[in-house]
Amino acid sequence: MASVLHPTPHFNGLRFSSSFFRPKSSLRSTTLAFFYYPAQALSTSSAMQVPGAVSEKGMPLGIDAATEEEYASQAKLLQEFSNIPIIDKAWIFKSDSANCSRAMFSVGQVNLLANKKRTVILSSHVSKTSKQSVDFQWTPFPIEMTGVSTVVPSPSGSKLLVVRNKENESPTQLEICGPSLLEKEIHIPQSVHGSIYNDKWFEGISWNHKETLIAYVAEEPSPLKPAFNDLGFKKEGCSEKDSGSWKAQGDWEEDWGETYSKKRKPSLFVVNINSGEVQAVQGISKSLSVGQVVWAPLSSHGCQNYLVFVGWSSENGPNQTPRKLGIKYCYNRPCALYAIRAPFQELKANEVPINDNEMDNFGTAINLTRGLSSAFFPRFSPDGRSLVFLSAKSAVDSGAHSATNSLHRIDWPADGKLQSSLNIIDVVPVVMCPEDGCLPGLYCSSFLSDPWLSDGCTMILSSVWGSTNVILSVNILSCEISRVTPNDSSYSWDVLALDEDNILAVSSSPIDPPQIKYGYHTGQMDQSNTWNWLNVSSPFARYSDKVKSFLSSLQFSILKIPVSDPSEILSNGARKPYEAIFISNKENKMDNACNPLIVILHGGPHSVSLTSYSKSSAFLSSLGYNLLIVNYRGSLGFGEEALQSLPGKVGTQDVNDVLAALDYVTGKGLVDVSKVAVLGGSHGGFLSTHLIGQAPDRFVVAAVRNPVCNLSLMLGTTDIPDWCYVEAFGSEGKDYFSEAPSAEYLKLFYNKSPISHLSKVKAPVLFLLGAQDLRVPVSNGLQYARALREKGVEVKVIVFPEDVHGIERPQSDFESFLNIGVWFKKYCK
Repeated sequence: MASVLHPTPHFNGLRFSSSFFRPKSSLRSTTLAFFYYPAQALSTSSAMQVPGAVSEKGMPLGIDAATEEEYASQAKLLQEFSNIPIIDKAWIFKSDSANCSRAMFSVGQVNLLANKKRTVILSSHVSKTSKQSVDFQWTPFPIEMTGVSTVVPSPSGSKLLVVRNKENESPTQLEICGPSLLEKEIHIPQSVHGSIYNDKWFEGISWNHKETLIAYVAEEPSPLKPAFNDLGFKKEGCSEKDSGSWKAQGDWEEDWGETYSKKRKPSLFVVNINSGEVQAVQGISKSLSVGQVVWAPLSSHGCQNYLVFVGWSSENGPNQTPRKLGIKYCYNRPCALYAIRAPFQELKANEVPINDNEMDNFGTAINLTRGLSSAFFPRFSPDGRSLVFLSAKSAVDSGAHSATNSLHRIDWPADGKLQSSLNIIDVVPVVMCPEDGCLPGLYCSSFLSDPWLSDGCTMILSSVWGSTNVILSVNILSCEISRVTPNDSSYSWDVLALDEDNILAVSSSPIDPPQIKYGYHTGQMDQSNTWNWLNVSSPFARYSDKVKSFLSSLQFSILKIPVSDPSEILSNGARKPYEAIFISNKENKMDNACNPLIVILHGGPHSVSLTSYSKSSAFLSSLGYNLLIVNYRGSLGFGEEALQSLPGKVGTQDVNDVLAALDYVTGKGLVDVSKVAVLGGSHGGFLSTHLIGQAPDRFVVAAVRNPVCNLSLMLGTTDIPDWCYVEAFGSEGKDYFSEAPSAEYLKLFYNKSPISHLSKVKAPVLFLLGAQDLRVPVSNGLQYARALREKGVEVKVIVFPEDVHGIERPQSDFESFLNIGVWFKKYCK
């Protein structure tokens, strides 16, 4: 029996086109596919119609005029929010003029037509006329960085490295720019190395102190593979462009999972920018993948110059599993800091080169953090006496993919004589159960390349604090920690750069797009809560009147949700209230009819939803929904005890926390219980599908992005099978880990999964799936969707052929939330 071909919405330029139906031969087969499964089976007559047939009203089958108009209206609105730029990075450089400096911003915008993120550079002259006043004079136009992978200024700001990673086995291109011209262009062939990593995980690009050498992380060169031609085996191999022969596949090489499926092992290289010569750093074990490299300070004795980097072993799973488990967003992978002698050594005057015995001692990488299961983000203090780094030892030791971090310091030997028994000093320990109003622990996703105030011992960094992101100052010698951002602010803040002892930051909220802030200290550096913040007028803050009108009609608050069953067997931290962000219309009064509610659930589960601006949340709010964004126990930002209370209890504790949060706002008269939707991705999709199965009468509709629906199926297909064990069993799941689980374990995984409650589901479900997802493979969502269809539940599935777990490609992200908006409108309005 022939099936009905349902139309694919078509976007003309940046708008939804009403004339989107196309004949089958011209449908976009690689961008978006719609599969619509109605609750009732198709009638014989409709099923037998040929693809491309239209109704008597001239509309394509499967969509009516009202739905078409809804697509058009919402697409236009979503475009308004998509146009708002996001500040990715910023740098500040000293100026020759007193009380002046120069700032450079990297700003991201989506380019929907090209299906890429557009990055532009915008510069500003910064004048500090007084401590209470700062003036940013912006250049009139931005410069688009077409084809640029990343830019990295030198420490002095006198040079700029521009990296262009080419495609199709072309050479990587490095450009060294001076104040007014391109000084050097270096082409590095694939035989030396592949693309330079710029993914914020393995990424490490570091200028040396003299600004003559640059260390960086790149894909190791492709291994030689057997070759064949029409005569059979060809001994000498062949090039990619040799039409007379072809390369065999060779041995399969394991990668680092999600987003790294086409990337070779990250390795360490150094380029001499004067000669253009590139050397691979020798002495690093082949079992290590490297990242986050920095130059060590020059020793006052001897001529050696060292690189410090992070190394991850290929045996990174529970019980030293001999495979590369997925590493993206997985801080539970053991890693250590290593030091290695850098190539291109330069002698100082009257220095004697090291002898062969010394070279033998330092010819291999030295593990600097033995005894510590995790060490990353190394940074040297300005005087070179301290090496500071983060540790995710709580995540590694417990098995949770992310947990509370700790900060540590190593006193760097002034004589340059390194050893693997350096003393590791705790600066900020793991916080187990925070006191009310006190630091909940460190939850950092990155450091600035230069995070130091002028005293040389105070770091400025961003960290999660409950449902907000805050800026902290940490004195690495006294171990004193202060909150730099206002204590009474519900906004989220991120540090962008330091201007001597002033802070350039960005602040936002769910109803306020990012705003640049300039902070200055009003007292002594050892005093807390003495920072004032100035608003900085910028081109980034200009957005349409329509967006301003929508956002000005909204309000938000952070709700404290009491634990519904604070059993004595729980830890103190697990009995504390958790939080939810509630966004509503200012006119949504208790005595009026409430707007429909969308419950939004983050993934992880050990991540967090913050009060920062989100295009998707702003869009959904503008459609007339209230939002309840729940940070259930297990989320980051609330202390280690609360976080560790969830593993082993997924599908129960997190489900109960969400229902308790829903009860909380319902009790305050903020919810129309007949119009509640749920939305989540990854573990948030796991929760969403659990909720519609365990509490089928509470939700009228659901939408899920790459959801975990069946742990027993996911176990054999995901790049992080250890995640299934830890979240299902708790930390002891690390000991049970096996690539070949027993029937008993498979049964437990199934019973912990949403699919075990599928028979009770009533709500229509929209599935948004990335076909290239290695974390929660597309089979997980498809199995659940097909099972729902089998029992008569209304289902819609959209598969994005080229997308991975995040579904972040601009067109895919746009079409995802457009379809979520239309889907929810169908059942909630």
